[in-house]
Amino acid sequence: MFLPRQPTPDIDDVELCPFCPGNEEDTLPALEVYGPDGPSGSWLVRVVPNRYPAFQGDAPFVVEHRGPVFTEAPASGIHEVLILSPDHERSFASLPDEQCALVMAAIRDRVEEHQSTPGLRYSQMIVNHGRQAGASVAHPHGQLLGIPFVPRELAEEQAGFARFAGGCLLCAAAASEERVGYRVMAATDETVTFTPFWSGMPYEILVVPREHGAHLHRSPTSRLVAVGKAVRSALQNLSEHLGDIAYNLVFHSAPYRATGMYHWHVHILPNLTTRAGFELGTGVLINVVAPEKAAEDLRDAAEKISAHGGFVY
Repeated sequence: MFLPRQPTPDIDDVELCPFCPGNEEDTLPALEVYGPDGPSGSWLVRVVPNRYPAFQGDAPFVVEHRGPVFTEAPASGIHEVLILSPDHERSFASLPDEQCALVMAAIRDRVEEHQSTPGLRYSQMIVNHGRQAGASVAHPHGQLLGIPFVPRELAEEQAGFARFAGGCLLCAAAASEERVGYRVMAATDETVTFTPFWSGMPYEILVVPREHGAHLHRSPTSRLVAVGKAVRSALQNLSEHLGDIAYNLVFHSAPYRATGMYHWHVHILPNLTTRAGFELGTGVLINVVAPEKAAEDLRDAAEKISAHGGFVY
C-alpha cells in the first residue's frame, strides 16, 4: 500500500489564495506574465519573486572557514515562484496544451535571465505537488532557483557523463531502453519516457529529449513543448494508476557555462514510500516496484486513458 497524497496546508478559501486571479497584489510584482494581464486576472502563467527565498542577494560566493570542519558561504542568488495556472484546482497533469507550452517557455525565459545575472552558475526548476513532496501552498506552482554554485547532485551527474566512454550517457540509455522495450512508457519523435533501470523509488520516471542538448534554455521551442507534453502525459498515467499522489518534478540542465558532455532531462519522483533507517543510514535505496513492472503498469494506464476518451483537462 502506497501513501496517499495528504492535503496541502493551504488557505481553503480560494478568494484568499495569493496565487489566484484577483489576488495579484498579495504577491510581489510579477517578473514575467504570459497571457493578458490586468485587474480581471486574465493571465495564464505568472512568475513572481518568492516572499520567503532560500537564496537572495548578490553577495559574492566566498566560502569562509569557521573551524577545522566548519565552512559557510552567503546564500546569495534568486528564488522565484512560477504559477502554472490561474486555476486553483489544476496540476501539471491537467494543463491544457497552451498552458503547458507557456510553462516551458517561462522556464526557458527565466533561466536565460538567471544566466545573465553576475555571480550565478546554475538554475534549478522544481515542482512539489502535495504536502509529502514539500508543497506549502496548494495552488499549482513551481519554483525557480538561480544559485552561485553547482550543487552536488548536478556535479555527480556531470561526473557520470564524463566517465561514460560511449558518447552521451542519456542518448545511450534512451536508445538501449527503446531496443529492449521493457521500461519504455512512451516514445515520440522528440522524447523518450521510461522508468530507468537504476530507479531508486517506485514508479520513478525519466523524460529525455531525443535530440542531444546540454541546456534546456537553448533548446528550440518545439522540443520544449514536446518535453512539457511528455511530462504531462507521464503524470496523467501516474494519476490513472495510483490516484492523486504526491510527487516532485526536477528539471536538470547543465550549468550555464558547462562545456562537457551533458543531456538535459526531467525526473518525475513519486512520493509513495518513506525512507527508513537502512536507507538513511547507508544511502542504499530499496525500490519495492521493479522498473519493468512500473513501466507495464503505466503503459496500461495510458491505454485506459485512451479508451475512455483521453484525460479530462
